[in-house]
Amino acid sequence: MDPAYGAGALSDVTPSALTALGVPGSRDVLGLGRAEHLVLLLVDGLGWEQLGAYRQDAPFLAGLLPAGRPIPAGFPSTTATSLAGIGTGLPPGGHGIVGMAFEVGAGPDTAVLHALRWQQHGDDLRDRFPPEQLQPVPTVFERMAADGVAVRVVVPAPFVGSGLTRAVLRGGEPRGVRALGDLAAAATSAPEADRTFRYAYHGDLDLLGHVYGPGSEPWRLQLAQVDLLARSIAERLPAGGLLLVTADHGMIEVGGSDRVEVGTLPELRAGVRRLAGEPRARHVYARPGAAADVLAAWRGTLGDRAWVLSRAEAVAAGWFGPVRDGVLPRIGDVVAAARGSTVLVRPDAEPVLTELVGQHGSLTPAELLVPLLAYRA
Repeated sequence: MDPAYGAGALSDVTPSALTALGVPGSRDVLGLGRAEHLVLLLVDGLGWEQLGAYRQDAPFLAGLLPAGRPIPAGFPSTTATSLAGIGTGLPPGGHGIVGMAFEVGAGPDTAVLHALRWQQHGDDLRDRFPPEQLQPVPTVFERMAADGVAVRVVVPAPFVGSGLTRAVLRGGEPRGVRALGDLAAAATSAPEADRTFRYAYHGDLDLLGHVYGPGSEPWRLQLAQVDLLARSIAERLPAGGLLLVTADHGMIEVGGSDRVEVGTLPELRAGVRRLAGEPRARHVYARPGAAADVLAAWRGTLGDRAWVLSRAEAVAAGWFGPVRDGVLPRIGDVVAAARGSTVLVRPDAEPVLTELVGQHGSLTPAELLVPLLAYRA
């Protein structure tokens, strides 16, 4: 699928919100209209297809589906990249968070940055690669605040001050929360200004999807809790307020036969300097002079189990959108996006990722499409 950046993608949500709130310099691609008080609820892992299939478990959200629409999250369809799109209003090539894990730095001072934790092998990289320098583009929240909008960023308490929050969600009042109740309260407390924007993130649906699979009984019961959360926020909106509900990616379910163990296949190791990304979306960094051979080997070995492109081909295909200076080397010499339910795993290096039942990151509709739902008070 085409990520459709600039034509109604996830990264167009907050630029459209800028216009809705009367902040100059953007355009309402998504047709949100005007709103003085806007809440954006991002539900991690709530794909369009999954919500449609289990709408009976989410009656409030189901009631918004007829007027809602699916929008593409972007590539890779993964949390760090999508949150960066929300925070900056840019595609991955613009904000530079090109996956869950990718190479940063130059020469001997390189590392594979795990963007969700801002770590490498458990080592904190916030001093070595300051988030505000690795992602220097002003955020949408900073632009809102500069125009007088009261901005609040509602995230789980451990995420306040994290590397990713500093990189892509800076600019608003951080509010750390611990459960659904204080998330709803923080997102809907009395407006403190004529114009307010509250971004609220909920992550437990994604967690249960990874562990048990999307559509499993625990996942469906959590979806019911998400539905209650969205309804609670809607009921507490001030007059004229607008609630938007969206997500960062969908999810597929994988089985044992879907797992391709990269480390056991010599043809997938030859010429490879580093492997990053995640099981459904891999960045492959080649040794000097080996990029063409690595591309041919990965294409020949994986066949129709993955779309395998060179860096130049992936950029030309629009997978990352326009790529700003300094971001191109973060993209692998070879980029592999899994097809069907294939996952490209490394049990020794990534034991937890390898065993997850639910996976995402690639370009299939089940992963790429997320809902954009709206409720006006």
